[in-house]
Amino acid sequence: MDINSALSVPLSILAAIAFLKFLLHKKNNNHKKNKKLPPGEMGLPWIGETMDFYKAQRRNRLFEEFVQPRITKYGKTFKTRLMGSPTVVVNGAEANRFFLSNEFKLVISSWPSSSVQLMGKQSIMEKQGEAHRFLRGVIATSLSSAGLEAIVPKMCETIQLHLQRNWSSGQEKISLYGQTKIVTFTIVFKCLFGINVERGILETFGRVLDGVFAPPIKFPGSKFSRAKSARLEIEKMLLDVVRQKRKEMEGGTVRDGKGMLLSQLVAGLVRGEISEEEVVDNIVLLVFAAHDTTSFAIAMTFRMLARHPNFYSILLQEHEDIIRNKRPGETLTLEDTKKMKYTWEVARESMRLFPPIFGSFRKAIVDIEYEGFTIPKGWKVLWTAYGTHYDAEYFRDPMKFNPSRFEEPVQPYAFLPFGGGPRLCAGYQLAKLNILIYLHYVVSRYNWSLLYPDEPISMDPLPFPSHGMPMKISPK
Repeated sequence: MDINSALSVPLSILAAIAFLKFLLHKKNNNHKKNKKLPPGEMGLPWIGETMDFYKAQRRNRLFEEFVQPRITKYGKTFKTRLMGSPTVVVNGAEANRFFLSNEFKLVISSWPSSSVQLMGKQSIMEKQGEAHRFLRGVIATSLSSAGLEAIVPKMCETIQLHLQRNWSSGQEKISLYGQTKIVTFTIVFKCLFGINVERGILETFGRVLDGVFAPPIKFPGSKFSRAKSARLEIEKMLLDVVRQKRKEMEGGTVRDGKGMLLSQLVAGLVRGEISEEEVVDNIVLLVFAAHDTTSFAIAMTFRMLARHPNFYSILLQEHEDIIRNKRPGETLTLEDTKKMKYTWEVARESMRLFPPIFGSFRKAIVDIEYEGFTIPKGWKVLWTAYGTHYDAEYFRDPMKFNPSRFEEPVQPYAFLPFGGGPRLCAGYQLAKLNILIYLHYVVSRYNWSLLYPDEPISMDPLPFPSHGMPMKISPK
């Protein structure tokens, strides 16, 4: 057999393989061409429409200046490119239900690299599937009815002590937002984790928050670099706390109540179910999740009460009725908070108009067919709270402040101040109690008025009143 004959068989095989690859490539290209992507503009390479997104975000006008104009032009589902990723923005209760309820099946949570590094790679926000369900179960155990019953007196004590120290010393003016941040932070640290609040720790957490959406660049002086240093300080302090708690538990000398979330997490550590890093990362994340957003919700509730004195009169009456049925000096109970139905309607309506979170990103883990469009695997999906909160389809006359709209059940996935689906905020019940109890002690003990009821709202990275919401106060 000559060399040409010897090569004829393998060459024919190679030719067949090449032809098959060509057909497969052609088929894949035709498949991609047949996919109908959502309408929208991708903008510049990599940058996309990121600059427009950030400009609107800094003014806390993401919906008005970025989302709404594109809804008008393209519909409730549109594509763009944000922070280097092709992204589909979805709006409406049906979209929220579809994507949030299909967590782990069609999409997974997707946070920027800076957020992951600062909140913690082992935190619940990065966990998927069974690992996520396990950590959520640990948190849920601490925030069960029995856990909340035990937390309420501690919250009352913390809030009353704070008001006595900071609101009753002859001051006529306070920064409401600054004061609520101190209180909510102290409640999470002391009531949920049983950790004493040392001087400067709130400011250290604040430095971490400053960098969660900053570019993850570690040159000296950058936002991310400062945030990373602050995170290391917090980590060192928490490691000492966790190790001491573990020593107490293993030695049978634990003194705090069983409902403490720190005890639940360290118990999992002792049993070998979670690591030391997971305990620390989840404490850090939960402090942020239950702190800044709750402070903003409280501040916005006071803002709306200041603008609507008729609603404030109804709310005040509710709290006076509760006091009338209490003995002098008797603290609130969980049952008392259940009687604050109108107060919770006011708070919910305030959060509808001023959601503590804009929304969040997910990443498609498979090709997703939705509303006749294909969202390719690897693309990001951004759902927005404003996309339903401001939609007349779900809330009649949406820009009007009307707490009574919450007297009736709201369509599922239309009201999302705490997210939804498997990643519904695990601490939302704690946030609710915080808001209700804080409002109770302020409105029942103080006359108050806001200096700037129409104070602008800024965002960096979360929303906050630009001037700290200064308030005039006087004890009743």
